[in-house]
Amino acid sequence: MKFQVIAPEKLNNSTITLPTSKSISNRLLMLNALSYSPYEIRNLSDSDDTRVMLNVLNANSNVFDVGAAGTSMRFLTAFLSKIVGEWTLTGSDRMKERPIGILVDALTKLGAKIDYLEKEGYPPLKIWGSALKGDTLELPGNISSQYITALLLIAPTIEDGLTIKLTGDIISKPYIALTLALMAEFGVKGFWKNDTIVIPEANYQPKQMTVEADWSAASYWYEIIALNPGMEVTLKGLKRNSLQGDSQVSEIFKPLGVKTKFSQRGVILTNIGNPNKSFKYNFVNQPDLAQTVVVTCCLMNIPFEFTGLQSLKIKETDRIAALIKELSKMGYTLTTNNVDTLAWKGEKTDVTPNTEITIDTYKDHRMAMAFAPAACRYANLLINEPGVVSKSYPNYWDDLALAGIKTEKRSLGQ
Repeated sequence: MKFQVIAPEKLNNSTITLPTSKSISNRLLMLNALSYSPYEIRNLSDSDDTRVMLNVLNANSNVFDVGAAGTSMRFLTAFLSKIVGEWTLTGSDRMKERPIGILVDALTKLGAKIDYLEKEGYPPLKIWGSALKGDTLELPGNISSQYITALLLIAPTIEDGLTIKLTGDIISKPYIALTLALMAEFGVKGFWKNDTIVIPEANYQPKQMTVEADWSAASYWYEIIALNPGMEVTLKGLKRNSLQGDSQVSEIFKPLGVKTKFSQRGVILTNIGNPNKSFKYNFVNQPDLAQTVVVTCCLMNIPFEFTGLQSLKIKETDRIAALIKELSKMGYTLTTNNVDTLAWKGEKTDVTPNTEITIDTYKDHRMAMAFAPAACRYANLLINEPGVVSKSYPNYWDDLALAGIKTEKRSLGQ
């Protein structure tokens, strides 16, 4: 299936109830399990990724398929390695292409027994859970924060705790800080100084927790506001002092003409105009915002140079390659060093206004959501496999409709 996305000349001012954070939800599910908590987590995300985690934790089975949920794959690999039993952990075809060797090697050093069932260094995995013993692990700082978080979450339950030394540049620091802050809520205080994180052996203490709204989901509304002068949107449930690194979106979109006003209900976004003539930014701490900002800048004709994108190549798809290919359909020529940068110098081929443009999503929720607002510039925009948004923002298309952006179902053959 595909959607044709249709935007009116003038969008509606709207009040949107955002989904809650899957990053927080999935960490809390792990902490609830590790603390043997009797409490249910309030306001838990209804995203696919969180449903997968919840299903595994409540399952009466020893074989688990996490589909495309990368967080679940990484967190559960560490979690199951310390739960006595024999476990099989698998996922989608794309998941089997996403490396996990660094995490498996680290767990093996702690005494875990894990085998690869197919390709060395990649899922699926056979895990024999047992007691683990603490050690000092040295890990590259430029790996996915999900590996580091997986180890941190189980660290207090390991004999003698755990010390992690990160080498080189450390990426996605806010996600590590988020993990440590949530662990502290459950009574375990870690120590992070420079490149070293120390977690003592300790018992987690159960705590009633409520999940806040998702700042990553808010980014698509920042994009819509940036593209529509005079529009105003209220996003409910966002906190000024959020634990989420993607709350930085409020600062990132200032140069793109979007003002953020905090209120008791959440935030109010308005377009105040006067965007920058060009834009440079390092996304090393907010990689999940990159797609949104790249598409926004192109649609606003703002040349850019973005760095810190190294983790995008191992996400749901190679997001750098996907952005280059899909934006070329709109006439934008982007360049990359094939490692961590993406740039647009303002080069564009004219596209006839009514040309049908079909965006492939590559089973990546953020591709669908970042490109949908392009309907504000292109009258005949189609999104393939729009259902992928359920991974993090199940009500995305319904929320767009509140602003006046409609969708019409089309079969893939049309």
